[in-house]
Amino acid sequence: MITLRNVTLRRGAKLVLEGANVVLNPGEKAGLVGRNGAGKSSLFALMAGRLHADAGDFEIPPTWRLGEVAQAMPETEQPATDFVLEGDIPLVEARDALSAAESANDGHAIAEAHVKLEEAGAFDARSRAQALLLGLGFNLRQLDAPVNSFSGGWRMRLQLARALMCPADLLLLDEPTNHLDLDALVWLEGWLQRFKGTLLVISHDREFLDAITGVTLHLEDAKLDRYGGNYSAFEGMRAERLSQQASAYERQQDKIAQLQRFIDRFKAKATKAKQAQSRVKALDRMEKLAPVLTASDFSFQFREPANLPNPMLSLRAMECGYAQPDGGAVTIVRNVNRTVLAGQRIGILGANGQGKSTLVKTIARELAPIAGTLTEGKGLTIGYFAQQEMDLLHADDTPLSHMIRLAKVVSPQAREQELRDFLGQFRFGGEMAAQVIGTLSGGEKARLVLASLVWQKPNLLLLDEPTNHLDLTTREALSMALNEFEGTVMLVSHDRALLREVCDEFWLVSRGGVEPFDGDLDDYQRWLLEQAKEAARALKDAAAAEAVSMAAAAGEAPVNRKEERKLAAAQRQKLNEQAKPIKSELKKVETRLASATEERDAALAALGAPDLSPQQRAEAGKRMKALDEEIEELEMKWLELGEQLEQLAG
Repeated sequence: MITLRNVTLRRGAKLVLEGANVVLNPGEKAGLVGRNGAGKSSLFALMAGRLHADAGDFEIPPTWRLGEVAQAMPETEQPATDFVLEGDIPLVEARDALSAAESANDGHAIAEAHVKLEEAGAFDARSRAQALLLGLGFNLRQLDAPVNSFSGGWRMRLQLARALMCPADLLLLDEPTNHLDLDALVWLEGWLQRFKGTLLVISHDREFLDAITGVTLHLEDAKLDRYGGNYSAFEGMRAERLSQQASAYERQQDKIAQLQRFIDRFKAKATKAKQAQSRVKALDRMEKLAPVLTASDFSFQFREPANLPNPMLSLRAMECGYAQPDGGAVTIVRNVNRTVLAGQRIGILGANGQGKSTLVKTIARELAPIAGTLTEGKGLTIGYFAQQEMDLLHADDTPLSHMIRLAKVVSPQAREQELRDFLGQFRFGGEMAAQVIGTLSGGEKARLVLASLVWQKPNLLLLDEPTNHLDLTTREALSMALNEFEGTVMLVSHDRALLREVCDEFWLVSRGGVEPFDGDLDDYQRWLLEQAKEAARALKDAAAAEAVSMAAAAGEAPVNRKEERKLAAAQRQKLNEQAKPIKSELKKVETRLASATEERDAALAALGAPDLSPQQRAEAGKRMKALDEEIEELEMKWLELGEQLEQLAG
């Protein structure tokens, strides 16, 4: 197990941990949460042995193998599959041992090396590596492409696949979902749910944390607290704890005021001087409970747009893509015929590489349409959040100079103090307003882009992965601001909680086109699963066709097609009969899972009601805990039944 006993950890002058006492048991999956800058990555560095505790004891089993995603961007011409294979440390060690034994012509060592290779799963290692790549969104043509031929986001996926390839006892994942689209995210959830080792993950995606974790570690003000349960359960328990702290603080303030009144009234009277002095000592001894201040007090609002043109956009036979230096063009999305109305909330879905960002950049005027027309409503004002925030910022600027330049275009009357006050609302107060943007964290840059959007008073918000570097409280503030925004929102995001809370309709960018998606995010995830199955069937059919072609070329006997079809039909009938009871049970599980989730949400809402008695609050907490346990069991059952169906189909 992993044990922290009274651990204190510093990074330079910053106190990251003070007196931390936490235990993680083997096989537990824990989420590490806390606002940006709290020190989560420093705690990871302690776990990985890159930092050492300044005080206290940190223990991890010495035989445990560690797996984590390297943050350095790989620069190599090595094929993608080979790069991922090198993440399997036992396999690499066994291969090195075999190479050394063969060089020494040591027969005994060669035999031992072959045993190690078998134990490391060398014979199916390549297929396992390629399965990881395909799950994370790579296609067959990319499996042997050079690593340095991929963009930055895809290289980070390669680093993730390499980390997952390692048979680790402890897996450390720092924001693993940042460069994933929804289909790869759903695949990763399933993989991590099946992972047998101990997992510690930093993520600001609440649905991801809810799906895979059963323990939450909360880091705030150098204090590390363990909560039993996923992120939603942690929220409920922490709300209860904060409520109790607030009540205790109020009671203490009343007591302090009472003591102070006695002291002020009687300290000058000789007959009461002794009692007054004892009150002074009591006041000094009384522990000062800090006011309950949490990171969730950050909030902002988008300003009311000057006008709301309707329709805002009209896209007719539009083609989106990129111009080439020779004057030609590469078309990514074709024949887009859509209308965007005032007040719409549109979520844009689709796998990476299908053209979501290209579509958004075209609407944002970053790219010109290759063909067709894009007609803007009169008075359209676009607020654009690019997937890479630095596309909108200059590294040598400061937040204040950035806003001064923006205000000259958007609001010439703005004074410097007005801009300083405005930046303060986004946590850029004092010296932060004069800090060079290039030195800001990803979350701070994202907040500055949000501040820029608010200042512009747009009536159409185009947001391309706005939450990549935002912590959970800032994501919640963004969700609330978007829901109160009077204009139109078009959102590309892999944050399912944000999509669910903000969007009421979806567009699907797929196979070179844009169509409305009739359904919600759960329907989309089921659609992704069907697409994956279709792709698998197509691969099997192609492999079978190739086998027939090879047999014909070798002069083997032709296949009896009629008999083959008859056997295949009989086999399908048999499989359908075997699948019937599994499908029936799966439907029951899905029905109960939906109702249990609704009950859990209701229990969570009840837990936050201010007028609950302590007994009612305790009952609501117990009910929510029981529902969480039931939901976890149902989800595991759902996965088992799904795997049974997949095995039958295979």
